[in-house]
Amino acid sequence: MDKQNRRSLITVVGLGSGDEQQLSLGALNKLKSGKSVYLRTERHPVVQWLRQQGVSFQAFDAIYEKHDQFPAVYAEIVEQLLREALAAEEEIIYAVPGHPMVAEATVSSLLQQGAEQHVRIEVLGGESFLDTAFARLGIDPVQGFQLLDATSLDPAQVHPGLHTIITQVYDTYTASDVKLALMELYPDDFPVIAAHALGVEGQERIERVELYELDRLGSFGNQSLVWIPPTANEQVTNRRFDRLREIVRILRSPGGCPWDREQTHASIRKHLIEETYEVLETIDDDDPHAMCEELGDLLLQIMLHAQIEEEAGMFDVLDVIEELNEKLIRRHPHVFGDRQAGDAEEALENWQDIKAEEKRNRGIDVAAMSVLDGVPRGLPAFMKALEIQKRAAKTGFDWEALPDVLDKVQEELEEFREAALAAEASDADELREHAVEELGDLLFAAVNAARFLKADPEAALASANRKFTERFHYIEERLRQANMRFSDTDLQKLEQYWQEAKKNPQNR
Repeated sequence: MDKQNRRSLITVVGLGSGDEQQLSLGALNKLKSGKSVYLRTERHPVVQWLRQQGVSFQAFDAIYEKHDQFPAVYAEIVEQLLREALAAEEEIIYAVPGHPMVAEATVSSLLQQGAEQHVRIEVLGGESFLDTAFARLGIDPVQGFQLLDATSLDPAQVHPGLHTIITQVYDTYTASDVKLALMELYPDDFPVIAAHALGVEGQERIERVELYELDRLGSFGNQSLVWIPPTANEQVTNRRFDRLREIVRILRSPGGCPWDREQTHASIRKHLIEETYEVLETIDDDDPHAMCEELGDLLLQIMLHAQIEEEAGMFDVLDVIEELNEKLIRRHPHVFGDRQAGDAEEALENWQDIKAEEKRNRGIDVAAMSVLDGVPRGLPAFMKALEIQKRAAKTGFDWEALPDVLDKVQEELEEFREAALAAEASDADELREHAVEELGDLLFAAVNAARFLKADPEAALASANRKFTERFHYIEERLRQANMRFSDTDLQKLEQYWQEAKKNPQNR
């Protein structure tokens, strides 16, 4: 067959995970065939034996010295192999540690790029390092098993209920990265196993250490791995979302909690509001520890509502997460797409444009909608007033400057004063109702003033509440020190204590 019609061939063989006893007969015959042999690395126990058998080869170890990152190393190896295969008159042999299809990035790239460049890739298996690991560590993979790469380890990948083998723990720095990743899920003293050169006579080492000691071993190399046995340790499982979901299901099950089981969306609605405000309190108090606990209580409410719908067959919490993820990606095209957003204001415009497009896709006539449509009915009054004013202001319906707003506040104050005094002097319900209406107008105007100051009126009032509470606590403490009750004193004395409280830096 002439060279133009010949299809190039690379045969990939596995060298096994240890010594020559793990090398398959088929692989050995290929290596001794006299054809061009390339090794990904000479750093393998069987290589010296191959030399003794008269096998000639070229190794790619020098490429490792040229690059700082493994992907660049692997890319150059694949590029060179394909170039050699296209130029060769016959097949070439590429030998890799273990089994070619297990944790071998160059082979994956060869299979993909070979098809694109019309180079045929054939794989001749060998004993994988996993075969040896299962035997030497006593792992039955049918119990559940996962293989992870130390160079790209994400804690979210780790499932504590499975046997977890982390490969490519090349050195102490990589071991340190593995340790830190695992510490996000496991306690510092959790026992793990570091294994080196498994199955290689005279070189094998299996070391059991506590997790925090992992990178102190100082004996890692290209044949090192870390094994984390499966565990039901509550310190581990209680850090996982799937455990939370399981607990909520149990609570709502026939054998669970009678109270949780009988709850409905309506019956726990108030708890959602209460827990939200308790979270806000921890934010105001700048108390991270309390915030952690209260965020958990709020999350429980979300889980309960989702579980109720799961039982009804409508949706589950994974649907909630999917919907949220899709929305976040869709509404952030400047992050996940090709749209630009130079600042926060432009990003917000993108968000609003996409929200409008979503409504159009649902058949809603956006042009016919009021600017004020979509303001949540259940918002607290101050928050709702602020949102209404912001939306109205975007149309141009707004005061020109803060002095105009303050004049309006003064006008509403005078109207409220007049109405309140009239209501106090009479028992007429309509006068009282009018006074309440004027009070609402005054508060609405005050919110407008807050908006012009770029202040949150809800936060401002919350701050005033805290300040009053702290000063009132001071008065109570002064009375206790004097062995007095409120009934034992007069307003003049209380005012004295109040003024003292105002001067106290802690109560300002």
